[in-house]
Amino acid sequence: MASAVDRLSGQGVTSPPPARIPWVPMGVIFALLVVCYFPVLKHLLWQWENDADMGHGFFVPVIAAYIAWQRRDEVLATPVKPNYWGLLLIAWGAVQLIIGMLGVELFLQRTAFLISLVGAILTIGGTGVVRALAFPLFLLIFMIPIPAVIYTQITFPLQLFASRVAETVLAMLGIPVLRDGNVLELASQKLSVVEACSGIRSLLSLTFLSLVYAYFFDAKTWMRAALFVATIPIAILANAGRVTITGILSEWRTDLAQGFFHSVEGWIIFIVAMIFMIITHQVINRVYGAMHGQAKRT
Repeated sequence: MASAVDRLSGQGVTSPPPARIPWVPMGVIFALLVVCYFPVLKHLLWQWENDADMGHGFFVPVIAAYIAWQRRDEVLATPVKPNYWGLLLIAWGAVQLIIGMLGVELFLQRTAFLISLVGAILTIGGTGVVRALAFPLFLLIFMIPIPAVIYTQITFPLQLFASRVAETVLAMLGIPVLRDGNVLELASQKLSVVEACSGIRSLLSLTFLSLVYAYFFDAKTWMRAALFVATIPIAILANAGRVTITGILSEWRTDLAQGFFHSVEGWIIFIVAMIFMIITHQVINRVYGAMHGQAKRT
């Protein structure tokens, strides 16, 4: 008996190789998903093109696909173990799609596609493949506009905050200003902090970029969450600064508070906010390094 075992071990008996990813069935299922959700995806593309708050939507699937491609070695090395609980997710997505279409609720329709997509990957590749692709799949959430009800509840407080900050700073600079809600009455003109100036646009884009930046420039997984949280006040304060600067410039030349100059000002403020995000990343790393070094010494 022992000699037989020795012979088998000497022959280098190995476990069977892991199953390969079935690319053809996966391609067929994904094509079917696109066909089933084509009206939803078509309207989503239309909103990316026409809604300034969702201008970053075009980049989300591209970046997510690139990150998934970067992880291809990890995905290919993961044993394929089909998990048929994924069929339940696909069915859930289908039911949610029907409910969303009956209720004309775009958010339900669009998130149904993501649920079905995860279900398809789980069914074909298994839990390990879903885990390997978890981050790029999570990023796809940012391509979907937030529900209108939540959007309204977020934007109006942001409008009020930006107008309050602008009122305070302008008064400190000796510029006469009277605030009525989200409207600033200046000597030169009336500035209304509308939804487009609430900062929600930069908030959505910057939080998405914070996750992508942390992924490419920091190996620590927790840094993504840290930068995401830190980016929220950065985006809000940056927008308040934009409104304030607009008020200051309008006292010099009223045309600087509108049109092309106002758009350029928005881009400049967004770049400044990105720089602050990078600085915040460096500060967090320095604090972490100092604390980690001190813990090692003790």
